Amino acid sequence: MASITDVATYILENLGSVSTMKLQKLAFYSQAYHLVNDGAPLFPEEFEAWANGPVAPDLFRKHRGEFVISRGFFGPLDSGALSEAEKATIDHVLSRLKDWTGAQLSNLTHSEAPWQEARWRPMLGRPGPSRTIASERFTRRGRRATRCSYGRCKILQDASGKGGEDVGFPALFI
Repeated sequence: MASITDVATYILENLGSVSTMKLQKLAFYSQAYHLVNDGAPLFPEEFEAWANGPVAPDLFRKHRGEFVISRGFFGPLDSGALSEAEKATIDHVLSRLKDWTGAQLSNLTHSEAPWQEARWRPMLGRPGPSRTIASERFTRRGRRATRCSYGRCKILQDASGKGGEDVGFPALFI
């Protein structure tokens, strides 16, 4: 399995220089897209719901104090670190989001249930886990159909016959 550093390195190889905020969000959406479509994580590291959106602490520790980082920051990409399918996942996300700024991506994450649930549930005094964004929130096996409107997607019917649940990712990924 790839690491978040492998994914970040691949993103930098493709985009050159990006803000660390944008890099965090692109890694987050790569993970989310892979979870939704493949039912498995792209990498094992977790994201937390920080004030400016999802942040992977493991990646943050590696770029702490930097605002913009460039190709080569994490060293060269190991040739076997990512499978062709994993690269295709990241390429798909980059094709949709590469022109967005870090602030725009942060705003997008703030409009979505996974960040909102992880960020606000503990603050409202409701019982729940830490501010870790649950990967299970994105896993949707057996999805039969989705309906997207106003930039959001809902399951029309899943394998259990239930429907109407927010799948937690923007329509731009479908």
